[in-house]
Amino acid sequence: MQVSVVLCSMITFFLRSQATFPKISLKGLIRKGKGTTSTLKESVLGSAECSCGRSHFTCAVSAFGECTCIPAQWQCDGDNDCGDHSDEDGCMLPTCSPLDFHCDNGKCIRRSWVCDGDNDCEDDSDEQDCPPRECEEDEFHCQNGYCIRSLWHCDGDNDCGDNSDEQCDMRKCSDKEFRCTDGSCIAEHWYCDGDTDCKDGSDEENCPSDVMTATCSVEEFQCAYGRCILDIYHCDGDDDCGDWSDESDCSSHQPCRSVEFMCSSGMCINAGWRCDGEFDCDDQSDEKNCTSSMCTADQFRCASGRCVRLSWRCDGEDDCSDGSDEDDCEKTDTPPCAPDQFLCGNGRCIGQRKVCNEVSDCGDGTDEHPHQDCRPRSSEGNCNLNNGGCSQKCQMARGLVQCTCHTGYRLMEDGRACQDVDECAEEGYCSQGCTNTEGGFQCWCVQGYELRPDKRSCKALGPEPVLLFANRIDIRQVLPHRSEYTLLLNNLENAIALDFHHDQELVFWSDVTLDRIMKANLNGSNVEEVVSTGLESPGGLAIDWIHDKLYWTDSGTSRIEVANLDGTHRKVLLWQSMEKPRAVALHPIEGKIYWTDWGNTPRIEYANMDGSNRCIIADTHLFWPNGLTIDYAGHRMYWVDAKHHVIERADLDGRNRKAVISQGLPHPFAITVFEDSLYWTDWHTKSINSANKFTGKNQEIIRNKLHFPMDIHTLHPQRQPAGGRNRCGTNNGGCSHLCLPGNKTYTCDCPTGFKKVDQHNCALSLDKFLLFARRTDIRRISFDTEDMSDDVIPLANVRNAVALDWHAEEGFIYWTDVTTDSINRAQWDGSRQEVVVDTSLESPAGLAIDWVTNKLYWTDAGTDRIEVSNADGSMRTVLIWENLDRPRDIVVDPIGGYMYWTDWGVSPKIEQAGMDASSRIVIISSNLTWPNGLAIDYQTQRLYWADAGMKTIEFGNFDGSDRQVLIGSQLPHPFGLTLHEEKLYWTDWQSKSIQSANKMTGLGRQTLAENLENLMDIHMFHRYRTTVRTPCAVDNGGCSHLCLLAPPPKGSSCTCPTGINLQLDGKTCAHGMSSFLIFARRTDIRMVSLDIPYFSDVVLAVNGSMKNTIAIGVDPKEGKVYWSDSTLKKVSRANINGTAQEDIIATGLITTDGLAVDAVGRKIYWTDTGTNRIEVANLDGSMRKVLIWQNLDSPRAIALYHEMGYMYWTDWGEHAKLERSAMDGLDRLVLISNNLGWPNGLAIDSAGSQLLWADAHTERIEAADLNGLNRRTLVSPVQHPYGLTILGPHIYWTDWQSRSIQRADKTTGANTITVCSNLPGLMDIQAVDREKPLGFNKCGRRNGGCSHMCLPRPNGTSCACPTGILLKGDARSCDDSPETYLLFSNRVSVRRISLDTNDHTDVHVPVPELHNVISLDYDSVDGKLYYTDVSLDVIRRANLDGTGMETVISQGLKTTDGLAVDWVTRNMYWTDTGRNTIEVARLDGTSRKVLVNNSLDEPRAIAVFPSKGYLFWTDWGHIAKIERAHLDGSDRKVLINTDLGWPNGLTLDYDTRRIFWVDAHLDRIESSDLNGKLRQILISPVSHPFALTQQDRWIYWTDWQTKSIQRVDKHTGRSKETVLANVEGLMDIIVVSPQRQSGTNHCGVNNGGCTHLCFAKTNSFVCACPDEPDSRPCSTSEFLFSGYVPTSPDIETTSTAAPNKVPKAPTDTPQQGPPLINCTDKSLSVEGCLQSNVVTAPHGEGLHISYVIGGALTILAILIIITAFIIYRHRISKFADPGMSNLTYSNPSYRTSTQEVKIETSQKPPIYNQLRYKKEGDWDSGYTKEKIRIVEGVCLLSNEELYWEDLKQLKPSRGGLHTCMRTDTVSLQASSASLDDGETEQLLQEERSECSSINTLTPAIITPQCHPQHSLTPAGPPRANSPPRARCKGGLLLHCLPTPTLPP
Repeated sequence: MQVSVVLCSMITFFLRSQATFPKISLKGLIRKGKGTTSTLKESVLGSAECSCGRSHFTCAVSAFGECTCIPAQWQCDGDNDCGDHSDEDGCMLPTCSPLDFHCDNGKCIRRSWVCDGDNDCEDDSDEQDCPPRECEEDEFHCQNGYCIRSLWHCDGDNDCGDNSDEQCDMRKCSDKEFRCTDGSCIAEHWYCDGDTDCKDGSDEENCPSDVMTATCSVEEFQCAYGRCILDIYHCDGDDDCGDWSDESDCSSHQPCRSVEFMCSSGMCINAGWRCDGEFDCDDQSDEKNCTSSMCTADQFRCASGRCVRLSWRCDGEDDCSDGSDEDDCEKTDTPPCAPDQFLCGNGRCIGQRKVCNEVSDCGDGTDEHPHQDCRPRSSEGNCNLNNGGCSQKCQMARGLVQCTCHTGYRLMEDGRACQDVDECAEEGYCSQGCTNTEGGFQCWCVQGYELRPDKRSCKALGPEPVLLFANRIDIRQVLPHRSEYTLLLNNLENAIALDFHHDQELVFWSDVTLDRIMKANLNGSNVEEVVSTGLESPGGLAIDWIHDKLYWTDSGTSRIEVANLDGTHRKVLLWQSMEKPRAVALHPIEGKIYWTDWGNTPRIEYANMDGSNRCIIADTHLFWPNGLTIDYAGHRMYWVDAKHHVIERADLDGRNRKAVISQGLPHPFAITVFEDSLYWTDWHTKSINSANKFTGKNQEIIRNKLHFPMDIHTLHPQRQPAGGRNRCGTNNGGCSHLCLPGNKTYTCDCPTGFKKVDQHNCALSLDKFLLFARRTDIRRISFDTEDMSDDVIPLANVRNAVALDWHAEEGFIYWTDVTTDSINRAQWDGSRQEVVVDTSLESPAGLAIDWVTNKLYWTDAGTDRIEVSNADGSMRTVLIWENLDRPRDIVVDPIGGYMYWTDWGVSPKIEQAGMDASSRIVIISSNLTWPNGLAIDYQTQRLYWADAGMKTIEFGNFDGSDRQVLIGSQLPHPFGLTLHEEKLYWTDWQSKSIQSANKMTGLGRQTLAENLENLMDIHMFHRYRTTVRTPCAVDNGGCSHLCLLAPPPKGSSCTCPTGINLQLDGKTCAHGMSSFLIFARRTDIRMVSLDIPYFSDVVLAVNGSMKNTIAIGVDPKEGKVYWSDSTLKKVSRANINGTAQEDIIATGLITTDGLAVDAVGRKIYWTDTGTNRIEVANLDGSMRKVLIWQNLDSPRAIALYHEMGYMYWTDWGEHAKLERSAMDGLDRLVLISNNLGWPNGLAIDSAGSQLLWADAHTERIEAADLNGLNRRTLVSPVQHPYGLTILGPHIYWTDWQSRSIQRADKTTGANTITVCSNLPGLMDIQAVDREKPLGFNKCGRRNGGCSHMCLPRPNGTSCACPTGILLKGDARSCDDSPETYLLFSNRVSVRRISLDTNDHTDVHVPVPELHNVISLDYDSVDGKLYYTDVSLDVIRRANLDGTGMETVISQGLKTTDGLAVDWVTRNMYWTDTGRNTIEVARLDGTSRKVLVNNSLDEPRAIAVFPSKGYLFWTDWGHIAKIERAHLDGSDRKVLINTDLGWPNGLTLDYDTRRIFWVDAHLDRIESSDLNGKLRQILISPVSHPFALTQQDRWIYWTDWQTKSIQRVDKHTGRSKETVLANVEGLMDIIVVSPQRQSGTNHCGVNNGGCTHLCFAKTNSFVCACPDEPDSRPCSTSEFLFSGYVPTSPDIETTSTAAPNKVPKAPTDTPQQGPPLINCTDKSLSVEGCLQSNVVTAPHGEGLHISYVIGGALTILAILIIITAFIIYRHRISKFADPGMSNLTYSNPSYRTSTQEVKIETSQKPPIYNQLRYKKEGDWDSGYTKEKIRIVEGVCLLSNEELYWEDLKQLKPSRGGLHTCMRTDTVSLQASSASLDDGETEQLLQEERSECSSINTLTPAIITPQCHPQHSLTPAGPPRANSPPRARCKGGLLLHCLPTPTLPP
C-alpha cells in the first residue's frame, strides 16, 4: 500500500512538473440543472490562425494555441527548429546513395523496399510499374497490386489504400427502409419526420406540408421543425429542440429559478454568469448594464470587469485578455525546449544543429563562441577523399563537405557519423506494436487484429464496427465507414450514458430524467429496469465484460457505484473526495477503473476495480473533462474537455500526456476509439466526428443534424477483447455477494451497508442503521460498516414520505405518505411492501410503533386526530379528536404506558396522555413555535424535541419539568429527531444535512450526510429494544378487540374499532354500528357511525373490487349492504362487516343509478338509465321483473314507502320530473315536472309525511307532501348535491363539488354542518337505524298467496311474474317460462325475449362457459338449447335454466356457422365454414356423418323442414347461393344463385311454405317458395343483417351495424320496429314456440326402425350408418320394415345384392353430392353391415306410369338445357357490367374474441360482380325494357308491356279465389335451372292444397310467353311464330316452361 502511494505521488509530481503547457482563457465551472437532467454550459472560443511575416516560417499551432515563427531558411535544414519537427516534415533531400531508391517526393528509401507491396515512399512511387503480385485464393487483388483478405472487400474500410476494395454496388434497402439519394438506407418511418436522417438530407425533401405538423401529446411541446419534447423542457433555458424554438416566446411562462438569470429572450442561465465578461445569453443581455463586480469569493476580477478563477491569478497566462491577472506577479520559469533543441540565453529555442555554425541564430550570441566550446570548422575536404570523412553519404554544398545518412539513419552531432533512427519512438509510426531494427523497423498487431497491406496499420478481425450512441430521446447506431443509420431504441426520455455487453448482446443506458439505468437486448427487445432507486444524475456507465459487472457515476450523489448486471448486490465503490464524477471507463484486463470529475477541482483518476489504490493521473489544465475512453490495443486513454475544446491522450498511468486535437471542437461530450480512429459527439454541432487518433488529422463528420448526441461507443468484439483473465473464476471467487477484480487478484465485497463476516461472506442482514425519509425515497445509513454511505431502500410509489418508525421483531419499517394519504410498511430490505392504512387520512405527519403490543399510533394534521390500530392496520379506532390543532410528531413509551405528541397549531404545545388516551395533559406550552421532532431517552427518562421556529433542540423530564436547551446555534431548520445510545441525530431542511451530537452536552457535532434535499423524519433501527410484560400479553387483556397500554396502576384498557361502542363490561364491543350513514365513493363504500360523539368514516372491507359504485341500499334486518357498479354492470351485496360478498344481478344492466331495498317486503328495486327501466327482484336477485319501461328518459334516484305501497323516482332526462307509482308499477303519476334540473337525491320522511329531493342544477334541496303538493325549498344554495337520505331529525346529503357530506335539520333546513370532507367521488348515501322496527309486511303471510312475486300496492298487494311471463287467469300463479319467446346470442351470452308480454326485455339464459357463441337452435321435445362456440370449436347443449350443460360434438370442427335441430327425427345438422362441409349427427352427438362436402365454398346458415324431408342452406362464397337437398344430402339443388351477396341468415315459414333469408351485402331481406321460385324482396335497405327467424306475422332479425334486433310484417315488409337496441356482437336468433316445431315424418316413430341415422324424404325415408362405426352393428336390412324393399345405392356401379333382396329401379333422381357410403371394408364382415347401406321406402310397389313419363320429360329437359347452354356461351360477353365497382364491404368475420364487429372494405374478384346487382342507381338504366314487378305476391319477369297489361286483368277476374302463380326466372347454370315433368308432377302432389282452380280465366288471358333469360341479361323480343309457353291443365296456371329464344 505504501509503495503504491509513493508511486502515485511520484507520477503526480512528474506530471505537474511536465504539464506547464500554455492555457487559454477559461471561466469557472457551473452546473446547470434541469429537474434531474445535467446540462453543461458551453463557451465556444474562436481560435485565430497563426501567421508569421513573409521571411518567416509558421510552425504548427501547439495543443494550447501557441504560435511559433522561425526564419524561412531554417525550413528543411534537417534541424528541429519548431520543436515539433513541423519545419522538417515533407522536405526533399538533395540526393540518395546508390544503395537507396529516390522517391518522387525526394525521400530516400532502401532499394530492397521497392515493389514489396508497401507504400514506403508515402506517395506510392516505390510501388509504381511493378510486376503484379499473385494473390492467394482467399485474397482480393487491389488495383495498386496489393493483396488483402477477401472479407475486407466492401467492408467500408479503405484497406487497399487506393479505395479499390470499396468500389461496391449499393446494397438494396429492405421493404421497411427508405433509400437516400447517396444510396444509404434508413428506417422507413424516418422519412419526412422532421429529422435529417440521410447524410444528404434527401429524407426531408419534397415532404407534404401536413406531414411536418405531427401532433404532440398533451404533455409534450412541438419544436419548430416538428419534433416533440417533454413540455417540462419548454422555457427551461436549455436548447432541447436544437434550434432554440423551445426557448422562444417564454414571456408568459414562469420566471427562472432563484439561482438563474433570465435573458431578454426568456432563456435562463446560471446567475453566476451574469456580468462575467462572456456572452452567455443568445442576445448578449447578460453583459448589459454591468456596473459593479459580480465576481464570487473564489474568482478574480479582471480590469475589464471579467471574472476568472482565482487560481489562474499569476499562473503565467493572460486569462483576462488584458494581462491584468498577470500584473504584479513574480516571474515564473519559462518552459524548457524540446529535447533536440538548444535553449538560448534569451529564452529562445533553436535547432541543435545551429549551435556553433558561426552564425548568431539566438540573436544574443549564446549559441556561438565564446559562450559555447566551438571547434573551428574545416573548410577543406572533398567527398572523393575518404568519403569526405562521412560514414555514409557525402555531398558538396557551397564548397563544403556535407554528410548525410541513408533512410533509417540520422546524422550525429559530429556531422560525420550516422546513427540508427528509432522509428518506434515516433508517434503513430506503427498502429500498435513496433520493433526497431538497424536502419529499419517492423510493425505488429495485438491479438484480434491483423496487419494491413501498408504493413503499418492494424485492422480488427470480426464484424464491421458500429457506432452506438445515445440521442436523448433514442439510441441509434451508425456504420462509421458508410451512411447506414438505424434506430435501436426509441421513445426514451433522456438517455445520456450507455455501454454494451457484446457476448450477452445487451445494451445498457442511463436516463437522467427518469433517474433509471435500463438495459435491453441489442436488437431493441426486452427493455428492463436495472437500477431504479437512489440515482440523481447517472452521467457515466461502463460494463465489465469479463466479470459481468455494471459500474456507474452519479454527479448528483457524488459517487461511483457497482452492481451485478441485473442491478443486484449494489455497492457504493468510491464516495470520498468526489465532486462531479462524469465519464467512466474500465480496463478489466488490468483490473482498473478510470473516471473524470468536473467538480471544483477537475481531475482524471483511476483505481483498482475493487476501489483500492486510488490515484489522480491528471488534475491540471482540465475544466470539463467529459468523455473518456481506453484504447486497449494502444494502452492509452483519450478524453475530451468541453471547456478547453480539446481532445487529449495519455498513457494509462497519465504519462506522456498530449493534445491530439485542439481546434474545431466547440463542445465535445463523449469519445470512443477504434483501430486508428477517434469518434466523438459534439453538443454544439449536434454531430458525430472522427479523426486519426495519433495526429488528429483526417477529420470527418460521420453524422450531423442529430437531436442531441450524448454518449458514444464502438460496438465491436475487439472493444471488449477476450484476452483478459476472469479473476473470480467460475464460482464467483467463493464470494457470497460481490467479487470485484483488483490489480492481480480479486476482493470479496458486500452490498452497501452490509459488513463482511469473514474473507468471503457478508452478513445477511443489517444490525443497526439510520433510517431517514427524503420525500420520494427512504434511505438508510448502515452503522455496520465504516463508509456511512446512504443507500436507498427499494420501495415503489413513495411520493411524499414524512414520518417513519420501525419494528425490529418483525423486521418492518413504517412510513406515512402525505401525497397518497397512506401509511405503508415493508421489510427493512424493501420486500413485502404493503399499504397498511389508506382511507380517511388527510395529512398523516406523525407515526409511532408500540413494539410491545404491536400497535400503530399516528397523528393526522388534516383531520386533527390521533388514531391507533393493530400493526397491520386492522381494528383502527380514533383515540383523540378534540382540541387538536395540526398535531405533528408522536412518540410512545410502552414501558411507562404514555404517549407524547407535538402540536404546532395556533397555540403550539407538547402534550402527554396514556396510550389509551387517558390522563391527557399539556406538558410544554411556552417558548414553542414549530415543535417538530420528538424523541424519548428511555435511559434518562427524558423527552427531547426540535423546534424549527426557535431553531433549538431542547429536552426536559416526561412531565415537562427541568426544561433545557441542548443545542441553540447553527440549527437553521431542524425537522426529524432520534436518539441512540449516547448520541442525538437530527435532519435539517435548510442545511440539507443529517447531523449528530452528544445527547447530554450537545457537543461533538458531526455531519453524517449532506447535500440531501427534502429531508424528513429520522430513526435509528436496531435490534435491542426493551421488552416488558404487560396485561395485554395474556388473552389480549380480556378485550374482544383492541387492548391498549395505559399508565399505572391501570396498566391497560379495552377499546373498539371506530364507530362501535364498548359494552358495559368494559371488555366487549358491540357487534356493529346500530345507527350509521353508509355512502358510495365509486371505488369503495364507507360508513360513518352516529353512535359515537365524532364523525369518522370507516371503509367497508369488501373482498371484491369496485370500479364505479353509484347507488347503495341497506337491509337492516339481515345487516347487508347492496350496491350497483356501473362499470362492472352488476348489483352486489355483502354483510356490513364486509364478508359474504356476492353478485346478485350480473346481467342486463347498463347504468344502475338508483337502488332501494324494501327491507319489509324483502325486495330490491333499481333504476337503469342505460336501459331506461325500473326493475324489481328478490333480495337474492331471483324472480327479476321489469316494472316500468315506457316513457322513461333517465331515471335516477328511487325511494320506497312499503306501508303506503308506493315507489317514487326522479327522472332527469330532457323533461325532468318526479314520479310515483304503486310498487307493482301500476297507477303511475307525475308528481312534479316544473322547475327541475338534475333531480339527483330522493328521500321519504315517513314520520313527517314529506318527500325530499336534491337538485344539482337548481342547487336546492326541496320538500313537498307525498302527493307533490306544498312544495318548498329547504336548503339553498347547495353546490352539487347527489345522494340524499334522512334519519331522525336530520337530512344528510353528498356534495360532488365540496367533496363532503353535509347535515341539516329536516324541517327547516337550518343548522348545516359538515359531517365528513375531502371525499372525492361521493355518490349515493343512506342513513340506517338498525334499532328501528321495520313495520308490517303486506306480503308476509304465505307470500300474499302468490306463486312467485308479491308486490305491495296502496290498497293491498298484487301478484306478479318474472319478466316475460304472463300471470295466469287466477291472478296468483305463473308459468315457469314464457310460451313463445326469442332466443338470441351475442358471443358471450344467450338471452331470451318473451313474445307473450309487451316489454320485450331481454333476460339472460344462465348457460355457463360461453366464449363465442354463433349459432343456436332449440329442441322443444327435451327443452334443450343447442349452440355452437367457435372459440372452443364445440357444439353444446344445455337446459334453459343453465343446468345439464354438455358437449355433444368436441372434435373435428373448425367454424360451425350454422346449426339446425330436426326435432322429429332427433338429428342435428350443422355447417362448417372452415372445413366446407355439412354434417349430421344424433342429438347426443353420436352417429356423426358428413352429408355434403363438395361444391361448398362458405356454407353458413342451415334450416330443416322435417315434415317435407328438406334441408336448406346458404353459401356466401365467391358464387353465393341458397341450396336445398333431402335430409340425407341427396337431390341437391341450387334454388337461388343470382342477385345474392352475403346470404347470412336463413329461416323457414312452415305455415306459408316459404324461405326467408337476409343478404348483408345487398342489405335486404328476401323470400321465395321452397323451390326458389316466386322470389320477393321483403324489406330493403337494412344495415347489416346477420340472422333471422319467423313467428306469426313477424320476421325478426339481428343487425350488426345498428346493434339491434328488429322486426317487420312478413307479408308487407312494413310496420318495422326495433325490439331491442344497443346489443354488441349480435349473432343468431330463433323463436321458441309450441307452433314452431310441429308435424311428423316417417322417421318420427322409433327412428323409422333404423339402427343409427334415419333421414326422412318427401314420401319415404332412408337409413344410414355413421362415418365412424361404433360398438353397435349398423343395419339397413329390409326385414326390419314390413313391405319395404331397399334399392341399390345411387351410384352407377354394379353391386351384388344380398340373397334376400330384390333389386328395384331407383325412384329418386341421381344424388347430387357424395353418395352415402357408410360401411367400410373393415366392417363388411360385421353382421348386419351390408354394402347396400341405404334403404328407400316408397309408398307402392312395381313400376309406376309416372316414372315412364318422368323419364321422357327428363330427356326433353336435357335437350332444352343443352340448347340453352349454347346460347349462354354465345352471349356470355354481355354478362359483365364494366361500370360496376370492385370495392365492396367484406362480410365481417366473427371468429374473434372481441365483441366489436368491424365492417371494413375489401376487394372481391371480378367474377363477384357478375353475380350481383348494383346497389345504387336506377334499375332500368342497364336493362332496357326489363320490368320487375310484384303483384299479389307473384313475381313476374317480362319483356313486353303487352303481357303486363294482360296480367293486370288477373285481379278483377279472381272472383275472390286464392290464386297460386309460379313464374320461373331462368338461370342458365347447368345445375338445376328449371323443373322437368317429374318435378312438376311431384309439385302437383305437394301443393294441391295450396292452389285453387281459376275456372273463370279464358285461354286468351293466360298465355303470356316466357322467355329464357339470365337475371342480369335482357332477352331479345319474342319470335312471331313462337309456340305458347304456358302449360295449363284444367284451367290451372301452373308453370311457364322455358323455351330457348335464338338471338335475332
